[in-house]
Amino acid sequence: MIRNNVRRLEIMDLLIREYQYCCSLSRVPKCPTFVKRSVSSVSVRFVKNISRRWRLVVPTGIGFSLLAGTQWNYLHQYGYRIDIDDGPELLNDVMVTCYCCLPLRTTSRIWGWLTSIELPVSLRPTLYGFYANIFHADLDEVELDLSAFPNLVEFFVRKLKHNARPIAQNANMISPADGKVLYFGPVSSCRVEQVKGVTYDLRQFLGDHLNDLTLNEITKKTTQDDYVKSLLKNPDNRLYQLIVYLAPGDYHRFHSPTDMIIKFRRHFPGKLLSVNPKVLKFMPNLFSLNERVVYVGEWTGGFMAYAAVGATNVGSIRVYCDKELTTNTVHWPESAHWKEASLDNAHIAKGELFGEFRLGSTIVLLFEAPRDFQFSLQIGQTIKVGQALNTFSSKESDKKLERQHLIINVAQDWRDIWKPRL
Repeated sequence: MIRNNVRRLEIMDLLIREYQYCCSLSRVPKCPTFVKRSVSSVSVRFVKNISRRWRLVVPTGIGFSLLAGTQWNYLHQYGYRIDIDDGPELLNDVMVTCYCCLPLRTTSRIWGWLTSIELPVSLRPTLYGFYANIFHADLDEVELDLSAFPNLVEFFVRKLKHNARPIAQNANMISPADGKVLYFGPVSSCRVEQVKGVTYDLRQFLGDHLNDLTLNEITKKTTQDDYVKSLLKNPDNRLYQLIVYLAPGDYHRFHSPTDMIIKFRRHFPGKLLSVNPKVLKFMPNLFSLNERVVYVGEWTGGFMAYAAVGATNVGSIRVYCDKELTTNTVHWPESAHWKEASLDNAHIAKGELFGEFRLGSTIVLLFEAPRDFQFSLQIGQTIKVGQALNTFSSKESDKKLERQHLIINVAQDWRDIWKPRL
């Protein structure tokens, strides 16, 4: 017993001394060798990954910087030329230049592809209903069930019920599309208002020599104001304009505003800048820069130009009587000039379907009419397809009143015949 206790005490004393010796050497325990190796390997990998990323990031950044610098220098040297009073107008503002440098055509094509992807049938009513609630689209007017639209683009160009858009019969000019009225009124010069206080160049918008005049004849014989007069079939008439903006929630098909004959079409490949009214206030000449399709012809009042203007995220513009039209495509500088195609005097009736926007955009209507033509609209109001644009002139109403008075007088005279005269 005594020996066992002595041994226990010796062992306890030995353990205490070893513990004190270890504490005296260091309070921090040393790391094992395998931990040191793992830490060193991780640090080496981290450094290698950083070096690889910098090898990729630095050349890419330098390349984009050179590309942006080249584009910036080109825009400041040449800009977007728009001839006004025999002098170029350059968009040299920094914000406008940066905005024009954005790859909006590429993003619009990508967006057009995304909205064309077929959606699951079970999710279609929920997704379209959610979209309709955000952009205030009226689903009660839709002819088909929501599950019948395979993708978002087909929902955009949805067909409405038969009597959803009655055509006004008491007017010779009706609204071509659903949307918001940005501007309307007579056109007296080539500086035409796109919104109140901000203008675009009509000559650049439509192109030259519309009435069988060469470019040299126009530049020599006509001035900017005479260009508007050269469009008129009757010199006693005036040129009028209507601009309708289609919001994302609007019905995206557009119709013929009147009985018209289309002679030819001009496709202007250009930018795809936003045509939102908030942007139009700060971007003069935007309609002259954007991609657009202009259909030139005649109606009973004279000259008619029906233009569908492209915009950001507009997949494409489709016109039913023009099967060869393709918009929002890749184009090179040599093919950036407008292209003209004949439509062999195609006849379009009033209210007939004309085309569709594969997302929202703008309709610009330019037409010739008598000087007493009066719009029955207000700037900023919402209009629908088939709604009358004009009211009867005062002369016509006076003639109707005179005719009514004449009929009443004749009826009174015949009634007085049977009365005995005193």
